[in-house]
Amino acid sequence: MSISMSMSLSQSEMLTAPCKFRSFARATAPFRLRAFSTAITDKPSVCTADELHYVSLSNSDWKLALWRYNPSPLAPRRNHPLLLLSGVGTNAIGYDLSPESSFARYMSGQGFETWTLEVRGAGLSLPASNSKDVGQVANAMSEKMEAASESATATNGAVASNKELNNISSAVSEPQISAPNGVEIENAAIKGDLTRLATAWDESKLVARLSETFMFLSERVSGFLSESQSRVMFAKFLDQISKLLVDSPLYEQFNEIRGKLSTLYETKQNSGFTSQITDLSQKLVKIIEEGQLSVSPPLFDLQARFTSTIEDFQKQLDLMVKYDWDFDHYLEEDVPAAIEYIMKQSMPKDGKLLAIGHSMGGILLYSMLSRFGSEGKEPNLAAVVTLASSLDYTSSKSTLKLLLPLADPAQALNVPVVPLGAMLAAAYPLSSRPPYVFSWLNTLISAEDMMDPDLLKRLVLNNFCTIPAKLVLQLTTAFREHGLCNRNGTFFYKDHLHKSNTPILAIAGDQDLICPPEAVEETMKLIPEHLVTYKVFGEPGGPHYAHYDLVGGRLAVEQVYPSIIEFLTCHDK
Repeated sequence: MSISMSMSLSQSEMLTAPCKFRSFARATAPFRLRAFSTAITDKPSVCTADELHYVSLSNSDWKLALWRYNPSPLAPRRNHPLLLLSGVGTNAIGYDLSPESSFARYMSGQGFETWTLEVRGAGLSLPASNSKDVGQVANAMSEKMEAASESATATNGAVASNKELNNISSAVSEPQISAPNGVEIENAAIKGDLTRLATAWDESKLVARLSETFMFLSERVSGFLSESQSRVMFAKFLDQISKLLVDSPLYEQFNEIRGKLSTLYETKQNSGFTSQITDLSQKLVKIIEEGQLSVSPPLFDLQARFTSTIEDFQKQLDLMVKYDWDFDHYLEEDVPAAIEYIMKQSMPKDGKLLAIGHSMGGILLYSMLSRFGSEGKEPNLAAVVTLASSLDYTSSKSTLKLLLPLADPAQALNVPVVPLGAMLAAAYPLSSRPPYVFSWLNTLISAEDMMDPDLLKRLVLNNFCTIPAKLVLQLTTAFREHGLCNRNGTFFYKDHLHKSNTPILAIAGDQDLICPPEAVEETMKLIPEHLVTYKVFGEPGGPHYAHYDLVGGRLAVEQVYPSIIEFLTCHDK
């Protein structure tokens, strides 16, 4: 049995008289697809849906993956398609772990044409590629995902190495300048073979590489960072180079060039900017070369460390450009594009669909309703179900508060991405086997005995991906006064949620440490009572529901799913 509470009507009342709360406003404008869209004929093996579709964005190179599950011909005919939205840093696999444990399959088995969206950066969604090779790229991505999972378990259950654990630690700490795998740059002088290094030294190539880095930071990256953030990154790069020359007679020469570079960067003169950058890069390389040949004192491996510093910094800049999106990109671009595509495919009579969001997926749905409400517009959502979601975590003891250090923009620049998938995969052996050093990770995902161990393993190793720090940065605003806000801090999503007319079923788990029931309740208070039903699943003596159990727990199919079906059926008129 579940602990349930309704902010308005009881469950039985909801089934007999709720439809009066619905609005039947029809969409009058035709849906316009955003550039390219297609269904993949050669579906990748990792995609266990009936079909895999792609839809592109009008102002981005990303192609979003949509997993489609056809409705069962034996089930009642439904009037609306169903959209599933996943949590932060997760893909569609979480909704479809196995044939025996599949939220998506259950919904399609109940007659709903079910679509699961993978937002940019997640699962099989693809960066720039033309329509002709999407299938090929998708299959390559699938193979990469499967290989990563196999690699994580290739040690046949061996405990994670010290190197793996160090990578986890450095990924969430404040490194100097990090490569994508989180390995910190060596700052200490390393003695080596000067003759061997001298033969490998290519001055012209290094000058070109250094100039390219300065130009990249000045021009391309400036479109992804604010002016102040860009200055911080520029200063950090020069700081790293200066550490190579500390206590050297060349340090003063370097500072002179640094001053000129800083002045040039601040003014960003159009006339001769490139040639001046190249000239100063040439002088900087000369200093490094002189230091390499210096014998008083010798600066061993200076050239190699200088080259490494440039390469690692450029990798960091590349990551910033590659992972340049936040929550508002999902809200304003990804989800609307997916909805347009689904509408074109399904053609519901009233121009609406049903939607279920888990964790961040539910936050996206709340935010969408808030946006429509603030603009006085009717959303194209017939009804919404949120699982473990809230717009305001300030009053709760959510473990997501561990992310608050990333709320410092400078820290987000130090760690441009959070390799969530790699971190969890590396930590998994220590969470599932003696001495259970990271066993607490499991309780964040699932309560004791609520998930089959093999399914939990598949979830941890296959469901998570790398996320941008700027996405985390925006989500941390949910822990501040007024709750989650847009990227500019000018729109607070909870302030307009009460203006929505869309029925909502909000579900919480009694032992959810990520989104505790009290966090869900904070959002429920904002919604008109006649539109919201709130349910908490779990019993004092067990069973209990943690964050993912509402989707994939062993008892969810018996306790949670039927409540969702009843609610959706009621609003699928």
